Amino acid sequence: MARREQPLTVHHLNQLLLVCSLVLLVAVAAVRISSRSGLPSLLVYLGIGVAMGQDGIGDIHFNNAELTQVIGYAALVVILAEGGLGTKWKEIGPALPAASSLALVGVSVSVGITATGAHYLIGLEWRQALIIGAVVSSTDAAAVFSVLRKIPLPARVTGVLEAESGFNDAPVVILVVAFSTAGPVEHWYALLGEIALELAIGAAIGLAVGWLGAYGLRHVALPASGLYPIAVMAIAVVAYAAGALAHGSGFLAVYLASMLLGNAKLPHWPATRGFAEGLGWIAQIGMFVLLGLLVTPHEIGDDIWPALAIGLVLTMVARPLSVVVSLLPFRIPWQEQTLMSWAGLRGAVPIILATIPMVSGVPESRRIFNIVFVLVVAYTLIQGPTLPWLARTLRLGESPGAADLGIESAPLERLRGHLLSVAIPDESRMHGVEVGELRLPAGAAVTLVVREGKSFVPLPTTVLRRGDELLVVATDPVRDAAEKRLRAVGHGGKLAGWLGTPGDGTGQQTGH
Repeated sequence: MARREQPLTVHHLNQLLLVCSLVLLVAVAAVRISSRSGLPSLLVYLGIGVAMGQDGIGDIHFNNAELTQVIGYAALVVILAEGGLGTKWKEIGPALPAASSLALVGVSVSVGITATGAHYLIGLEWRQALIIGAVVSSTDAAAVFSVLRKIPLPARVTGVLEAESGFNDAPVVILVVAFSTAGPVEHWYALLGEIALELAIGAAIGLAVGWLGAYGLRHVALPASGLYPIAVMAIAVVAYAAGALAHGSGFLAVYLASMLLGNAKLPHWPATRGFAEGLGWIAQIGMFVLLGLLVTPHEIGDDIWPALAIGLVLTMVARPLSVVVSLLPFRIPWQEQTLMSWAGLRGAVPIILATIPMVSGVPESRRIFNIVFVLVVAYTLIQGPTLPWLARTLRLGESPGAADLGIESAPLERLRGHLLSVAIPDESRMHGVEVGELRLPAGAAVTLVVREGKSFVPLPTTVLRRGDELLVVATDPVRDAAEKRLRAVGHGGKLAGWLGTPGDGTGQQTGH
């Protein structure tokens, strides 16, 4: 008798939630392990995925490259958004020309040299060689952000590397898709024009969405502070979607939009930053675990030596030459160029991009995926832990400065308060009155005085003068009473209310 398929029940849902929660807790605990051991956390997450896979203790059979690519793209959008939100314009602004050159000229040099090595050393056909060269030429945003922000490097080096990792995903994705398309790749100059057009569209949309989003969040008060992090991430996703739908680079759009939002001094910024970091961690964990599940360990044995050979060409020849060629116009010292050459960290992004030829049905695409996987794991083990040592050897390490203060702003609407601006005219009797003599109701206070173009926080004994401008904060219940009291003092001076002075200028009495 055939076994009937059981429908999904609440019990099954509870089991799924339990498994997912346990995996997430193990992955979070792995962050501590990786920080103590010096290993990049991505290797720990990949290891969890491999351990759960068909050759591991979990024995989960997963081979859906298309689903992995979709989820990987979504995770990459979140990671780029989190990286952009944490990027400081004062550090990255001067580095933009050099980073742009690395992301365009450097990628071209790296693809050409790596593909040549893969063709002549490993014997791959030119199409497969070009795909591998393009896939591994992208530095990984998650790896760069997580490693560089722990190392006190010069601001120029950090700015160039962070901006490069945010920019170079876009041209690399375009190249991988073009090389994975059926038929010969013709008219290389047309491909370069397509890349330039997509980057221009993505940059324009990203800047526009970021500016509009920052303007809206600064001028429209949301009813709850918890909505601000959601709104910021939603704006970042809108930038990606708009850029992709306009046939531009969605990855560049989301990074630029997030960078504008991160430097716009938005309300409730510490909460927003923490929320974005949490989403970034979840995206990284989920992406790496899923990529680990997609790997079949017993199939990669024959691809270890080819991966190490291609990685050697990439690390020792292609990356250094791409840095030297692309940074020629900027006169960057050789020590910084050496560190940038070694800091071209790879991570999950090349592995995600390696699923594109698998989905497109490119011959030997599974071998391409295995080679890229081994290359990323092996050279991440070498480059990540040795980067601090190289920085010290090149004498590029800087003593860490004081951490930025987490200063949070809140719209007055959220506090049910009002900001009153009061100008003291020449004929006002408020001239000569001390701040304490205003006798404002509890819940209202003079927070700032602007006098002759200069502002200062007043004391209770500060004497007000003609031409002063006061900023008075009052809670909603006492707002009317505070305004009446100010009008009364303006008409009757410090004794207003005691001598029957009109409280609001219209003949109504205001007692104290």
